[in-house]
Amino acid sequence: MVIQARGRAVCEPFAADEPDGREVWIHPHYTLISAGTEGAAFRGATGQERYPQPVGYAAVGEVVREGAAFPDVRCGDTVFTYAAHQDPAPARGLCLPLPAGLTARQAVFVRLATVALTALRVSDVELGDRVVVLGQGLVGNLCAQLFQLAGAEVLAADPVPARIEAAAACGVRRTVAAGDAAAVRDAVRDFTAGRGAEATVEAVGRPDLVAQAMELTGRLGEVILLGSPRGAFETDVTPLLEGVHLWERGCVTLKGAHEWRYPVRAGGSGSKHSLERNALIALRLIAEGRLAVGPLCTQVLPPEQAQQAYEGLRDRPADYLGVLFAW
Repeated sequence: MVIQARGRAVCEPFAADEPDGREVWIHPHYTLISAGTEGAAFRGATGQERYPQPVGYAAVGEVVREGAAFPDVRCGDTVFTYAAHQDPAPARGLCLPLPAGLTARQAVFVRLATVALTALRVSDVELGDRVVVLGQGLVGNLCAQLFQLAGAEVLAADPVPARIEAAAACGVRRTVAAGDAAAVRDAVRDFTAGRGAEATVEAVGRPDLVAQAMELTGRLGEVILLGSPRGAFETDVTPLLEGVHLWERGCVTLKGAHEWRYPVRAGGSGSKHSLERNALIALRLIAEGRLAVGPLCTQVLPPEQAQQAYEGLRDRPADYLGVLFAW
């Protein structure tokens, strides 16, 4: 799968690398589009994209070639891994067998669950705290679910009613379908009895929503940047900085939640958290039915329909949410 140019996606033949004895290779059953990262490449959102650009980093498939990097993985195993939209594909970074009872279609969502989990990892949220999640794409939805599982009271906001319906179907108990800043502010005021949220998560990657998140957050709260900021936003930043610095404006803390702050593999790094540990936890939560992903899958398409998939995510957010390629 290659983004050839802005707004143009194709699935084309490629020459696979020669085996080096270390890499595990898989035949993917499903790969999942990351609407944030891949959508930005498709839209040319930063203006700095280089084309052609191979894309994809979430896959579940059958091991067809063993490698020394993952000595416990055997041919025929079904694994979750970081891999591009391609067949065959090398497993990058992680290669985790699926727990019993978990389907490949469910497991592929683990990749974005680990992204979402980073917001919880960096947060100081405790049992009973009130959290607002702005944006109910895949990452925002999973983030709202994870904060709920951790004992927080969560309000999920998105301007697209279908995404709010998906959040409710996944068990998010409080939602607001509103894109107007005033309507969201009113909903948060009701949700927090006027105090503001202990934490607000910006899960879209829109810099203007960071300014909105500051207004929704209570004194000594935190604003967590889960979406990678993209695009230009011109404003007077002084009010935002005052909200961080001044007591009377809230002393709100801004936190980044980029998943790569943690090492990939567990153990040996001195860090409690790792992408591997997060993925194992997410696999277990989905297998146990505690983290819902079924309502998130809206399309399963053949790779040859790449253009339709990326256009749908860009132009039809009410219809396209979780898009898988079936190989």
